[in-house]
Amino acid sequence: MAKKDYYEVLGVSKNATDAELKKAYRQLSKKYHPDINKEPDAEAKFKEISEAYEVLSDAQRRAAYDQYGHASTDPNFGAGGFGGGAGGFEGFGGAGGFGGFEDIFESFFGGGGRSNNPNAPRQGNNLQYNLNLKFEEAVFGTEKTVRYNREDACSTCDGSGAKKGTHAKTCTKCSGTGTINVQRQTPLGRVMSQQPCPDCHGTGKIIEDPCSDCHGTGRKKTAHSVKVTVPAGVEDGQQMRLSGQGEAGTNGGPHGDLYVVFHVEPSKTFEREGAEIFYELPINFAQAALGDEVSVPTVHGKVKLRIPAGTQTGTVFRLRGKGAPRLNGSSNGDQRVTVKVVTPKSLNEEQKQALRQFAKAGGDRVDEQEEGFFDKVKDAFNSSSKKKKK
Repeated sequence: MAKKDYYEVLGVSKNATDAELKKAYRQLSKKYHPDINKEPDAEAKFKEISEAYEVLSDAQRRAAYDQYGHASTDPNFGAGGFGGGAGGFEGFGGAGGFGGFEDIFESFFGGGGRSNNPNAPRQGNNLQYNLNLKFEEAVFGTEKTVRYNREDACSTCDGSGAKKGTHAKTCTKCSGTGTINVQRQTPLGRVMSQQPCPDCHGTGKIIEDPCSDCHGTGRKKTAHSVKVTVPAGVEDGQQMRLSGQGEAGTNGGPHGDLYVVFHVEPSKTFEREGAEIFYELPINFAQAALGDEVSVPTVHGKVKLRIPAGTQTGTVFRLRGKGAPRLNGSSNGDQRVTVKVVTPKSLNEEQKQALRQFAKAGGDRVDEQEEGFFDKVKDAFNSSSKKKKK
């Protein structure tokens, strides 16, 4: 099956800015993350989204993709050369990215251009950890210890890969460069190109007596833990970078980073958008018509709220400063309380009689007689509530 266009995968135009790409990726990766979305095709969709963003977020790889399409993402792109010949632009658009004309020329003709030193220090791979938080933990912040496995330098051989007391030797075939020059016949004639050395597999070293613990790799999977200080006000899908907590580098290079992605458990009581908290307050007809003072839960504890007489369902009250802390800020958002007038499903005879009297009275103006009626309605509801409590 042909791959979908990367821009189509992310739902953006070909002129999309870096910010638009990042926004689209965040929204889609959050929607299709396998830990959140349990649909059968969610994991495949998530990988497709990640692959598209990985290419389009890199300026050089994006330029190559715009010109050559999916072919540019193939490490062997161009191996067929001009018209299907044996030569070609080896490595063009591969993991090294899309270079300038000089890079292409040197890769094609092998003219003594620059080459990567296989023994140079390299940073280790980054890792991702999904951290589940309760609603309150995300609002007020917390401290968690996360445990995961990562690749570290083998402690037995100190990362050399060679048995203790021995050393790796320089590869004689490539003289330690990790690459060899290969002549190829192309439609342009005989040209020289570089390939990874088959003897040392591009490392520039030969280990004759490998370490028994890591089998010559110089690396081992180890259990690792780190404390994560979750700041107050984090939201679902946000992430934190912990520098140096990823996998060990090679040739003495630094560790990669750990990206902690927060997944916040929904609240049974509140809804949240950023620092704003939303709560739906059910009240009865008498409270809406006559007014009342009620107790309202907030993430900071219960507070008193005055309901004015004649309050309609859908009315929104704002409790200032009773929302979530603003991330990396010094203030709180607000809590918005939406009133919902609940129609009773079952009435006792006293309540029914009071409502019949209200219907009979009619009219929109509240005079003294109607005020007396409202008192009866309130008393009827209150007496009914007391009977239910008994």
